[in-house]
Amino acid sequence: MQLIKWAWAIGLTTTVFTGYVQAGDQGHGKVTFTGAIIDAPCSITPDSIEQTVDLGEISNKALMNGGKSRPRPFDIKLESCDLSGLTDKTVTITFTGSESSAQPGYLALVGTAKGAAIAITNDEGTNIPLGTPSTATKTQQGDNTLTYAAYLQGNGASSSVVPGDFSSVANFTLAYQ
Repeated sequence: MQLIKWAWAIGLTTTVFTGYVQAGDQGHGKVTFTGAIIDAPCSITPDSIEQTVDLGEISNKALMNGGKSRPRPFDIKLESCDLSGLTDKTVTITFTGSESSAQPGYLALVGTAKGAAIAITNDEGTNIPLGTPSTATKTQQGDNTLTYAAYLQGNGASSSVVPGDFSSVANFTLAYQ
């Protein structure tokens, strides 16, 4: 009987130490890959798909009487472009989102800030109204960078600008010619 207890104790000790060695976790993790395959002559870089443009902390005084903030640039980068099937070798972009009722064509603000809307411009500073394709931009084989900017535009003389936080989301669609 003594021998059985001794054998059982050795077996239990071996199991405990073996379990301890196997259970040691010196790091673990998970990598998730996402994306989409699109029918287009160019790929869109991952950092262009979803990005945040920080317009900054803008003084309400700067937006009074239809004033505006400084434009903040952002890029949409295209890579591995094969333009062989295109006639004009150009691309247009259409931005969509929640439109401001006070300023049609501009993005409405969501949050506690009031009295302004977000304008999106091309690289020459010309506004691109929501839902309207931009002027065509020449593209080339390989990689291309499309440059845009956004700024906050006050609603006008009769509007009161209310300080607070805001956000807004613009989606974009590319069309190649």
